[in-house]
Amino acid sequence: MQNLLRGIVVFAVTVLAGQGLAADMRKPVFKAPALVAPWTWTGFYAGIHAGTALGLSRVSDPYGNSIYGDEIRTPGFLLGGQAGYNWQPVGSSWVFGIEGDLSWLQAEGTSSCFAFNGEVNSSNCRARPDLTGTLTGRIGIATGPGGHTLIYGKGGGAVLHNRIDATTGWGFGNFPITTTGTSPTSWGWTVGGGVEQALSPAWSLKLEYDYLHFADVTLATPATFSTTPAGAVTAVAASSADVRQSMHVVKLGLNYHFGADVNAHWPLEAYTAMAAAPTRLGGWQFEVGGRYWYSSARFQKDLPGSNASSTSLISRLTYDHMTTHAGEIFGRIDSPWRVFLKGFVGLGQITGGQMNDEDWGLDDNGGAPFTGYSNTSSNLDSTRMNYQTIDLGYDLLVGPGYKVGAFVGYNRVHEQYAAIDCAQIAQPASGICSPSISNTAVITETDTWQSLRLGVTGDVWVTPRWKIAGDVAWLPYVKFTGVDDHWLRNLVIDESGTGYGVQMEAFVSYYFTPQFSVGVGGRYWAMWTTSGSDAFNGSPSDRTDTYRYERYGVLVQASYKFE
Repeated sequence: MQNLLRGIVVFAVTVLAGQGLAADMRKPVFKAPALVAPWTWTGFYAGIHAGTALGLSRVSDPYGNSIYGDEIRTPGFLLGGQAGYNWQPVGSSWVFGIEGDLSWLQAEGTSSCFAFNGEVNSSNCRARPDLTGTLTGRIGIATGPGGHTLIYGKGGGAVLHNRIDATTGWGFGNFPITTTGTSPTSWGWTVGGGVEQALSPAWSLKLEYDYLHFADVTLATPATFSTTPAGAVTAVAASSADVRQSMHVVKLGLNYHFGADVNAHWPLEAYTAMAAAPTRLGGWQFEVGGRYWYSSARFQKDLPGSNASSTSLISRLTYDHMTTHAGEIFGRIDSPWRVFLKGFVGLGQITGGQMNDEDWGLDDNGGAPFTGYSNTSSNLDSTRMNYQTIDLGYDLLVGPGYKVGAFVGYNRVHEQYAAIDCAQIAQPASGICSPSISNTAVITETDTWQSLRLGVTGDVWVTPRWKIAGDVAWLPYVKFTGVDDHWLRNLVIDESGTGYGVQMEAFVSYYFTPQFSVGVGGRYWAMWTTSGSDAFNGSPSDRTDTYRYERYGVLVQASYKFE
């Protein structure tokens, strides 16, 4: 009996154990996914950048307080490269790094200097910065989906190579035209900041602003002379001036992060919210919108004497602080083959400004005594301007939440400036606008700039609703044509020239829906000629004129996308 009971127990235990094992075998086996380390900004990187730079060289006047000038503006195009290292502590949003960059500059500018009264034969000062670099520390916060957006500040050392010279306005007898110059390499400091977006594990795109300040340099002033109303001529001995140098830089850069797969992309799931907003993957896309542009402009033309050095002037006209309100329509078409077409057309009203007309070596009312330096100031009447841009491009890098492309395009700007009064500001009065003239047409300048654009453009989503977009264009060919009507002298001057330029803009947009967005941005244009000519009442002159133009301002926009 005991043996029977023992057998039943053993049988039952065996069956139950077998059933339990079978049940366990029928359960799905759970396998933990392989742990993937979160992406980090840590590592070495290198890249390229392009942008615009506005240099400011402030020349002191050893003879007294200048009545006008002394600040040389050098807007230009910037192209270069950068390399650095980032370190992001594990589990932290802070990113620390060090970066060095070097940039080539295409820039030049002129301004009157040492004009402390209307008797002195003042000079034309010129600056030509051509190379700049920085070595900085960076500190930032990684934010946004996956920590792929880096908002950072930077600061450190800076270097600049500049060429500065000064040439007297005109000469005669024992006082020939004289030029002095210096070509220093100056050290200084920089501060700046920007936003960098990781497009993929290997690529990131950044938009950055930097302010650079450099040590003062010394410029010898050329020996010159002054005149008196009685016709006496007095020598003005050579001296020296300090030149204070600074620069504003905005650049768009692309970085490659070493050690990452160049073909890898972020998982699409990580961009679910972004992907719901319009991306241009897989089909056609059309965007159309409107903008308001509040801007200011500056136009300057230098007229050297016949058969004289191109930096020795007999006249300069500068139109400045030209406040403008403009409206424009813009659009973009993206194709399934990464080819895109974009552009805008605008119309504006120039509501005011100021014009200064400088002359060197003028006779006083056509008689002997002459005037060393003359400067008249005029207010500007309200006039119109219009502009157009069209670009054809190809997206080189495309992925969830970003695209980076290159383009070729055309830009045209047409503007008019009208001086309506005239007052002499250099003493003694030269007789040109002494006594003052009011409510009378004095000079009207009508100009057209046409340019070829070669550029890069990019836009990235930094959150599911915020997007940053920008482009920078080098203008390898610029054509200028203008007409200058001197109404008081019955003089018409036909003007022309060719040269270079740069145009840059950037926007931050917020998407209320996947189709509708509003945004704010900035735009900067600079164009200048390297060769030019003019004809006075149809008679060509034997000289090389220089024409320079800048326009900069802020924009607000609204747009709608169709897919």
